[in-house]
Amino acid sequence: MSVTVPPPRPVHGLLAVRQLTRREDGERLHALLWRAGPGWRMISSAVLGGGVGERRWVLNAQVSHGYRRTDPDRHLAALARQAGVRGPGVGLMTAADVSRHGRARDGGVEAVATAGLGVRGWAASPAEGATVPAPPGTVNIVVALPVALTDAALVNAVATATEAKVQALLDAGYDCSGTPTDAVCVAARTPRTGEELHAFAGPRSAWGARLARAVHTAVLTAADR
Repeated sequence: MSVTVPPPRPVHGLLAVRQLTRREDGERLHALLWRAGPGWRMISSAVLGGGVGERRWVLNAQVSHGYRRTDPDRHLAALARQAGVRGPGVGLMTAADVSRHGRARDGGVEAVATAGLGVRGWAASPAEGATVPAPPGTVNIVVALPVALTDAALVNAVATATEAKVQALLDAGYDCSGTPTDAVCVAARTPRTGEELHAFAGPRSAWGARLARAVHTAVLTAADR
């Protein structure tokens, strides 16, 4: 009986993002597209494709500073179709120029971040100011790991990425924890039979530490730009 051994998964070049340009309402806007393909499980706070599940692509789209649409999920879905991607994916939105993104790699983990910091502050703000609508300035983070994670580790990875983001903003000289509309997407490999399923992604675990360093560098670079 012959046994088919699955090909090894690549460790480098996970987040191969492509920059797209479009004209919308007379304005030239950019987007970053990652065609991840099959074999990825993602956790995200994104307005489109958020939650946990199999995802094939990630789109981080720039919108105008005066953005007023109330259906960002439908808008992102339309932009994804225009970009030629199909199937389930994740759509992020920001008023920042995504062409000035930061990216980093650490031990096989890769991160891409965009930083619009015009409206920023601390997460625990006074109650009287907590519900004031804010424009989509936004720090968006996309990070990919070449290993499979448990559900709990995926949640842990989001917390680790957020901690690293705050550390990077402080290191960049910003007195804040982020913006009111920050979003994150963590992609890990879909579990396969015979592969190790990693149960930890905290900042002192092997993969969590790499994730933290990659996100910190990517956000710091984007914030400096």
